[in-house]
Amino acid sequence: MLPLKDGDKAIVHKLLSSGCCARCVLRFCCVSVQAAYRKPPQETLEELRAFISDPENGKSRQSAADPAAGNGESHDAAGSDPPGEPPVKRVKLEPVEPGAPAGGDVSAAVKVEEEKEEEAASGVCVACLGILQELSGPAQAVKIAEKVKEGEYEFDTLVLSVSLPAQLCVREHSCWLHVKKESREKSAALGKDDVIPVKEAFKWIMQGLVAKELGGVAVVIRSLFEVSVEFTHPETEADCHFLATTCAGCFKPTKNKQSVFTRMAVVKALEKISDAVFLKHYTFPPPRPSSCCVPRDVQCLHASVFVAGRYNKFCRSLPQTPWVIDGERRMESSVEELIAAPVLSSFRAAGFNFSSSGREDVDVRTLGNGRPFAMELLNPHRSKLSKEEMKQLQETINKSSDKIRVRDLQIVSREAMGRMKEGEEAKTKSYTALVWTQKAIQSQDIAFIDAIKDLTLDQKTPLRVLHRRALAVRQRVVHRMNTRYLDPHHFHLELKTQAGTYIKEFVHGDFGRTKPNMSELLKMDTDILELDVESVDVDWPPSIPE
Repeated sequence: MLPLKDGDKAIVHKLLSSGCCARCVLRFCCVSVQAAYRKPPQETLEELRAFISDPENGKSRQSAADPAAGNGESHDAAGSDPPGEPPVKRVKLEPVEPGAPAGGDVSAAVKVEEEKEEEAASGVCVACLGILQELSGPAQAVKIAEKVKEGEYEFDTLVLSVSLPAQLCVREHSCWLHVKKESREKSAALGKDDVIPVKEAFKWIMQGLVAKELGGVAVVIRSLFEVSVEFTHPETEADCHFLATTCAGCFKPTKNKQSVFTRMAVVKALEKISDAVFLKHYTFPPPRPSSCCVPRDVQCLHASVFVAGRYNKFCRSLPQTPWVIDGERRMESSVEELIAAPVLSSFRAAGFNFSSSGREDVDVRTLGNGRPFAMELLNPHRSKLSKEEMKQLQETINKSSDKIRVRDLQIVSREAMGRMKEGEEAKTKSYTALVWTQKAIQSQDIAFIDAIKDLTLDQKTPLRVLHRRALAVRQRVVHRMNTRYLDPHHFHLELKTQAGTYIKEFVHGDFGRTKPNMSELLKMDTDILELDVESVDVDWPPSIPE
């Protein structure tokens, strides 16, 4: 039995005769029992007809011969149903159409009324445009399940999402205004939020059907795996057009939208427009469509998976990311690509975003424990790898090239990604630079450098990066330095600095843009020939024993 109240009878009758489907009638009667929507639509329709004709809960059918029928009044029907017979299924709430049987021929009048409402109920629903009719059933569930299976995703649960045409909002608003009027006459308050949204009703119907087609997988409210169904209805797109003049400020063209009548914009306009203005421009019932909504391709999307680790770079001709200048590629590979190719293959991801704790120049090696990095894997078809599989993936990367090596490869959470960037400029990094001097030197000429501690530099944006970084003077600290004499024109300089320090510019001075610099300290021209990153002091990701 449907959970309806006696006061709902006039609403049920109005909606049915206006062309609303049985499930939309339940929505506007605020029925929130999910099982009611899962019943076959025809069965629900018959129950609604029985409900409005039940003599125990309201007025019975008018006699077609009753003279009062012309003014819409109703009277108790004489007599009762024969023993063993079900109650009559219609209630005559409107006058008999001209030409309808009269003179006491109740059965003929009832037949005319039934045929009229049957015609209204048999077409495409004016409120949901067919979404809760033939587009909510086993056939649609099979299509959704087949699309999911095609993608070969690995998942434990899924969430079903629905995208609806914007004009449904207009049609629903029209129906709600008239239902609200009926409720007010019955001294009942009905808010728009009380009406069950089409999306919710669709999900209630489809979740169990889709789960069954997928072998019992749980369809839940929140999941990392989303299956999206989109509906369009070109025939009724003009339903929204009057809003462009009544609420012009709500509709602004955007580059990425084909139409200004987005669902959000239409909802915003309907919140602003008065009931009187709406009813002046839009009818009730809404115009009857000749066709159902068109379901577009089902889209499957798995939430991103995040993989982190550390990498070493042993080559002085390998950029961190693809090096493209004026549309022309300068290097055949990069650190990012050497790592990403095996990872994408293992997770069967559609793409990735690569980030790291700082970056080295193409001619700089990264040694020691390596540089922390992280990858966001987009729409992965696999989301879980065991520890053994992750170890094997790490070995695959390391065997693929002698230019790089990775360690501590692991799956991390989105929240943990932020730890790589936290306080980045407060972190320290250690370097070894091979320095050339213009004048010949002895070991004692550079010994004083070892005693310098916490040297503050003013570094104007280097000329070599000025095309991609804003012009500014940044203060950085060189915490300590150690020298190792090699020959009269070369020495190794070991530095521990604040992250973000430009080491090359500190050595050669960058035409005085970095002050102080090594040329000033030694009172001669100096230059840097080689640079290695020895350590990046970021305690992330957690180390994994070899």
